[in-house]
Amino acid sequence: MYEITVLPMPPDFEGEVVATLVSRRTEASRRAVLYLHGFTDYFFQDHLAEHYLDRGIDFYALDLRKYGRSLLPHQTRGLIRSVTDYFPEIDEAVRVIRRDHDELTVNAHSTGGLIAALWADRVRGRGLVQGLVLNSPFFDLNVPAPLRLAADLLKTPLSYTSRPLPLGVSSVYGQSLHSSEQGEWDYDLELKPLGGFSVHAMWLAAVRRAQRRLHAGLAVEAPVLVLASARGLRVRDFVPEARSADIVLDPRQIARWSTSIGPHVTCVRIADGVHDLVLSSEPVRKQVFAEIDRWLNAYVGPAVRHG
Repeated sequence: MYEITVLPMPPDFEGEVVATLVSRRTEASRRAVLYLHGFTDYFFQDHLAEHYLDRGIDFYALDLRKYGRSLLPHQTRGLIRSVTDYFPEIDEAVRVIRRDHDELTVNAHSTGGLIAALWADRVRGRGLVQGLVLNSPFFDLNVPAPLRLAADLLKTPLSYTSRPLPLGVSSVYGQSLHSSEQGEWDYDLELKPLGGFSVHAMWLAAVRRAQRRLHAGLAVEAPVLVLASARGLRVRDFVPEARSADIVLDPRQIARWSTSIGPHVTCVRIADGVHDLVLSSEPVRKQVFAEIDRWLNAYVGPAVRHG
């Protein structure tokens, strides 16, 4: 069973804010992993938790403010002014975890991977994190160069509007995942809609500032594993190939920018992987877990298998 801990945060521009720490623990482990989800997401990947628990690593996941278990009625889904808005809840989650653990790995997906990289850069020198595992991190916009430039030109007051951008909605990725459509996963469609969340100029401007900061070069001290699909694919409607490629981000961009994180980065490309690599088909996700295990054993610490 999971334990749920609500973490009250200082109010933001929309009012009351909370984050939610979800946890499952083994017996007397001093090792832990903290999972950070992506955009239009929350923690539901039980098999990811089981994988770490089976290796004697306590599992924690943080539903960030305005997502999942942390979304409050008055809030706009996912809306922030800066990715640094998330740092207080990560700080608090890490404080809670480090009370009982000597070793912490942060495992983050997509936008969570971008946030985790910048957070780890900020806390370098403090010994808080011993490794980063980044699953398809959101290091660049998967759009043509002119649109990336347009995003970079977002200025006040546009970059501070809470109105959604007229970008249209695609449900292809959701269709490729959810068991009610073409996928194998059963999760709450209220918390993770098939068509995703609306994209606001404020959020997009915050993400581009964070991406430019990463592109300029970070100095994360901990070893980093970056995982990305071997292939990207752009589709407007569902096709079977959507279940064996990243249809959200361009894996070539992820690989390109991975060495901007710090001096000790391993980048692995996963054949037939989808955007959230641990939601790929069973043979593929087994490879993902094998790569994580190999890297953890080499750079963080050997597993202590249970059962």
